Amino acid sequence: MSERRYWLMKSEPSCFSFDDLKARPDSTEHWDGVRNFQARGYLKDEMKVGDRAFFYHSNIADPAIVGIVEVVKAGYPDWTAFDPENEHFDPRGSKEKPLWFMVDVRYVAPLPRPVTLRELKGVPEVGDMVLLKRGRLSVQPVREEEWRAILRLAGMQEEP
Repeated sequence: MSERRYWLMKSEPSCFSFDDLKARPDSTEHWDGVRNFQARGYLKDEMKVGDRAFFYHSNIADPAIVGIVEVVKAGYPDWTAFDPENEHFDPRGSKEKPLWFMVDVRYVAPLPRPVTLRELKGVPEVGDMVLLKRGRLSVQPVREEEWRAILRLAGMQEEP
């Protein structure tokens, strides 16, 4: 079995929040609508069942990591790209040659307290984090040492 990897997944809470995920059947939902090729590569080829991710609320007054999710279905074609009625429609792909991919994630646990972007910027252990260097990616890798440092910042002694 391969080793668990860690990620950070961003969503604007006005579009889809951590609480929205918890309210879904089985607290599980597909992570659709990613339209960045680097993030697509992570979804398509690198995220595996059992990987964990921080759920990050973006585009708010104080952006923050608010919870933990687990990948429960590895990358598969993002069907929202095929639907002309969907806001994520992209005519460049097809069911035969999909351009965009998604994974399914399950709610695991909220952090005891959110860890804000402002706070992260002052923590040397996470100074090289993708979020701080190239913050625009909606799906990004997190190194294990960064994961552990953020759990400590949030007041979590061990991973749930």
